Amino acid sequence: MATFFLLIIYMAFISLGLPDSLLGSAWPVMQTDLGVPLETAGLLFMTVTAGTIVSSMASGTLLKWFGTGKLTLISCIMTAGALLGFAVAPSLVWLMLCAIPLGLGGGAVDAGLNNYVAAHYKAHHMSWLHCFWGVGATLGPIIMAQYISGPDSWRDGYLTVAGIQFALVILLFVTLPLWKRVARNNHTALGEEKEDMHGAEDRGSESSAKPLQVRGVKLALVSFLFYSGAEATIGLWGSSFLVNMKEVPASVGAQWVSLYYAGITVGRMVTGFITFKVANRTLIRAGQITALAGAALLILPLPPVFSLAGFMITGLGLAPIYPCMLHETPVRFGWKHSQSIMGYQMAVAYVGSTFMPPLLGFLASLFGIGVFPFYIVLSAAAMLLFSEKLNAFLTARKNALKNNTTFTG
Repeated sequence: MATFFLLIIYMAFISLGLPDSLLGSAWPVMQTDLGVPLETAGLLFMTVTAGTIVSSMASGTLLKWFGTGKLTLISCIMTAGALLGFAVAPSLVWLMLCAIPLGLGGGAVDAGLNNYVAAHYKAHHMSWLHCFWGVGATLGPIIMAQYISGPDSWRDGYLTVAGIQFALVILLFVTLPLWKRVARNNHTALGEEKEDMHGAEDRGSESSAKPLQVRGVKLALVSFLFYSGAEATIGLWGSSFLVNMKEVPASVGAQWVSLYYAGITVGRMVTGFITFKVANRTLIRAGQITALAGAALLILPLPPVFSLAGFMITGLGLAPIYPCMLHETPVRFGWKHSQSIMGYQMAVAYVGSTFMPPLLGFLASLFGIGVFPFYIVLSAAAMLLFSEKLNAFLTARKNALKNNTTFTG
């Protein structure tokens, strides 16, 4: 039953990814239809992710009130209704209003399901959980491309995704009693595993410090900021870059962005297996270098097909970074602080995905969408820099503890 129920959670994460990639794929057509400036997509995106930040920060209280099952159901109803509102929106104001429940619903689902899987399933499922987010994010542009390449409009694309979300609402409602049952069945094994983790030594003199006072945490937070900013910026503005700079049709641009998300999806599926043999730190570093190489490929004055390769390579590189950084948290900072620091990391990640894409929109309005690849390269380079600074700090602390010397890093 636990395996069957895990499949339902994976389906919920597919639904979480579906709307995340729709706006960027449809925007070249939506912009013309609505008669609004290019950078308006940034405002819409910022509204969605601002709602996501609010609901994720409040998820702890909401989970206590409703439980994970009911909160997931309510959130999916909100996102389904918001997507339906996008499909029939008569104006930009209507879209802005619908963006609020879309963000609020998405943030609650994200935080609730991540917490549930972390609490009731083994660690390698985290990579696969985020892989299924990638499945949804990949399907979104594919669905939208089918409509904007034919006589139908972007509205039909949103209507189709809304229908999928409402189907998930029905499934979640029917399976609502399973949430507590599965949690009870997994409780014994989970208790043993947590007892082992609590038994691990929380090293150093920081065991009584507040999360943000733990040394190294700020470096980790900046890494999350640049990761989420880069991932979201590519999803929102990638299609506009391809259409305006590489002169590909809007439907092709949407399809190519879907392959970027496919790179993330496939990469996370493979990462789930690789984590049994390769350390998280190695996977994070390899992913960051690969993403930087893929982004650099977008800068070169090459035929459009090389841009497709750049998007796919960047997606493959980004794939292991987020789930591995989440899973590495107890190792980096000790179990005592890991749960609190996990919340800070997700919140900062949402801040990155909220403000960095609109910042590119502002820069594009001044200098043109040609700044897109340079922006992504700088973001990937900054992420690598701060991550390596954190690695150096952790290595120095480990050596100091090993040699019984005072660490002042």
